[in-house]
Amino acid sequence: MRQLAILIALFALIALLPLFVHSDYLVNIAIMTLYGALLGQAWNILGGYGGQFSFGHAAFFGTGAYTAAVFQVQLGINPWIGLAAGGLLAVAVAAFVGFSTFRYGLRGSYFALVTLAFAEVLRILSNSVPFTGAGVGILIPLKHGIASLQFASKSGYFFLVWAMALAAFLVVWWMGHSRFGASLMAVRDNEDAARALGVDAFRVKMGAIMLSGLFSGLGGVFYAQYFLYLDPYIAYGPANSVESLLVPIIGGLGTLFGPLLGAAALHAIAQGTNELIGDVPGISLALYGALLVAMVLFLPRGLASFSLRGLRQRLALEARGKRGHA
Repeated sequence: MRQLAILIALFALIALLPLFVHSDYLVNIAIMTLYGALLGQAWNILGGYGGQFSFGHAAFFGTGAYTAAVFQVQLGINPWIGLAAGGLLAVAVAAFVGFSTFRYGLRGSYFALVTLAFAEVLRILSNSVPFTGAGVGILIPLKHGIASLQFASKSGYFFLVWAMALAAFLVVWWMGHSRFGASLMAVRDNEDAARALGVDAFRVKMGAIMLSGLFSGLGGVFYAQYFLYLDPYIAYGPANSVESLLVPIIGGLGTLFGPLLGAAALHAIAQGTNELIGDVPGISLALYGALLVAMVLFLPRGLASFSLRGLRQRLALEARGKRGHA
């Protein structure tokens, strides 16, 4: 309950930001940080808690984004319905990917490559069919209003992504204190041992990938409504998959607050780099790669492990080791 209280207090403080910060630039940074935390937490459900590393979360993100865009532009359906449909269709795609892989025992690098292949197949399909705009993409008409899920100020988008991120974090908190979460972490640590103890590994992994797909799809819906444009590379390209996995790895895999820490660090570094050297093509991916190498070498458990308590424990262990050698 202490962790839940901290989580609620933290998100309550974040919610106060638009009341005191009136710069659209700063609010946009907060929006993109929450958006990154949402995608990172979605990946963390499957990769951090389930141990199933996906390289193709863009498949779920792009499905949610394109569903919202197609519903509005091609079918004239209310965006709020598109929001729900985007999440549900992303869950359906996740269920299909999960059944196609877990049913046949794929795990590790095989699972990662299959998810990457699914994302690439969907990118090629969206680049070919007319209702997605093919290679030209889809431009969503600007129409401010809550009914159209578009807001005249940044604050509206801030609270939309804030609510999505809070829902994802609450689900992960629940997982950490539920039988489902315990079973999922048992599968992550040793799937064969978990099976021997009666855990239905297929069922819990399917639950994890569907939850992960839901929040990735909602992230895609938010992207479509915020930027009002999609094309196959934006929706199903590798950038979303890379950001989704980098955020929890940097922040701390399998931790509640890790994705928020990782998103804050990642966007702070990206913004600082853009301010210093400008928006150089490819610089973000190069920077992310260098950051990932640095984290693996010097802080493999992520920023969440770097706390005052953890620092004291490490210093105590080092002191004991020195006394033992002496």
